[in-house]
Amino acid sequence: MSVSPSTEDVLVHQLRAAGCVFAEDEARLILAAANDPASLVSMVQRRVAGRPLEHVLGWAEFCGLRIAVDADVFVPRRRTEFLVDQARAVLRGGAVVVDLCCGSGAVGAALAAVTDSPELYAVDIDPAAVRCARRNVPAERVFEGDLYDPLPPRLRGQVDVLVANAPYVPTEAIRLMPPEARLHEPLVSLDGGTDGLRIQRRVAAGAHHWLAPGGHLLIETSERQAARTVKAFTDVGLSARVETSAELGATVVVGMRS
Repeated sequence: MSVSPSTEDVLVHQLRAAGCVFAEDEARLILAAANDPASLVSMVQRRVAGRPLEHVLGWAEFCGLRIAVDADVFVPRRRTEFLVDQARAVLRGGAVVVDLCCGSGAVGAALAAVTDSPELYAVDIDPAAVRCARRNVPAERVFEGDLYDPLPPRLRGQVDVLVANAPYVPTEAIRLMPPEARLHEPLVSLDGGTDGLRIQRRVAAGAHHWLAPGGHLLIETSERQAARTVKAFTDVGLSARVETSAELGATVVVGMRS
């Protein structure tokens, strides 16, 4: 949509007044996405009201891809690109890959883009996330349900790489998160229980039944929680190591079934 410089200036002012730190960049993205003046007004109103920019645009940039992100679906974080990098390092062409707690399917989509013909499956318990993920990865390979429950039984013992960006925010810390997250992303995608590791422990406990010998489990966690995530791995017989990225502020625990 073509607009005058004055219109863009007004938009930048509105976004900056609403607390958007990168108002100029956001204004350009919103203007590029708006189809007409009415949609522009709607998008600006939603952003000023606190909706995540990705929900307003309908997409997020992740690993160089444009990932569809519907309203009320977890927005993929840039730090999670490190999880993709670590998974890519252990992937081989034609591998069986499962993306648990997949949200929009961003991790699975990114791995499919950088790996030769992976057999990719994705799972999420949230129906809205499943609908969104089916826009980003092959719809017939996205399942709705609790962790491993909906996966085809034939995958038991056949999975080469399990990746999980499971929720790991401790319940009491949810209230400290930015409003964009705690008000507009589903609680099920954020709340990791009392210590933040409730879902991680369940993922690790089930991994042994699904991983092929030599298969890898990779879970995003925080630096503060990494030692306990490692223990969740070793308690169920997986080896474990911690990988970090200072640039992205990211921590991933990488485990392997012997």
